Amino acid sequence: MRIAVFGAGGVGGYFGGRLAQAGEDIVFIARGDHLKALSAHGLRVDSVKGDFVVEPVQATDDPDHAGVVDVIIVGVKTWQVNDAAQAMRPMVGPETVVLPLQNGVETPAHLAAVLGNRHVLGGLCALVTLIVGPGHIRHIGLEPFVRLGELNNHVSERVRRLREAFVNAGVSAEIPSDIQVALWKKFLNIVPFGSLGAVSRAPIGVLMEVPETRKLMEQGMREIYELARTKNIALSEGIVDKAMAALSKIPAGGTSSLQRDIIAGKPSELDAWTGAVVRLGEEEGVATPLHSCLYSSLLPMELRARGQVEFQE
Repeated sequence: MRIAVFGAGGVGGYFGGRLAQAGEDIVFIARGDHLKALSAHGLRVDSVKGDFVVEPVQATDDPDHAGVVDVIIVGVKTWQVNDAAQAMRPMVGPETVVLPLQNGVETPAHLAAVLGNRHVLGGLCALVTLIVGPGHIRHIGLEPFVRLGELNNHVSERVRRLREAFVNAGVSAEIPSDIQVALWKKFLNIVPFGSLGAVSRAPIGVLMEVPETRKLMEQGMREIYELARTKNIALSEGIVDKAMAALSKIPAGGTSSLQRDIIAGKPSELDAWTGAVVRLGEEEGVATPLHSCLYSSLLPMELRARGQVEFQE
């Protein structure tokens, strides 16, 4: 398959690199120093699953140059999705399928609003990566996996083919029986962890050890659970207990990308994570007091990162 990876950072770089290793026809949509490094030296990935280099690499900053592709893997941050959707139009033909891998539950709808429902899948992934430098990614934790499916949960041939491509590349890939449940399950796991970590500046081990923050973590998950159930997302009744148990198994020093970005003064996915809980709660009439507090507390730092306010800590 001809596959475009739109956004060759930690997620797009890792999965695109694995697919290229397996012989898929991959073109990376990148820019700046990252693009220069990919074009000059290829893609280097240091991984707990085995280091590798992809060279040569097809890379461009011009979707017109890439042309129509079979699959577009969307690896940009959630706040870049709308602009990316517009930019990727030249790569979308009648049979092109778009797979988003962002954290959050709203990305498929944003892509579909621009590209049309029939082109868009639901998708999510898990792995912990860092960008070491231009063209150089480090995978430092978690067993990488991808979950993907049609938004109506029909197990289509195109979903089967894409899953098979990931599996052939050594990536665990599954087609959930309900992709919305899968998206919301991860949403419930990651959002309280991310925003509590960003507010407290503490890693997961501390958040789970201190009784007060552990209680807040559970409260945040229950707010998302109640919101999902109101939206007819069939999360299981024991999901909060399972999610809390799963977080307890993460290495004690673990942090989320949201926490790392906010601490570093970078634009983050705050609006698509915590902000989405608040927005969707207001739409559905579901109270989300903890997420409202966390979102309001973190918003000044987010606005500063985007150049909309100025202040010194």
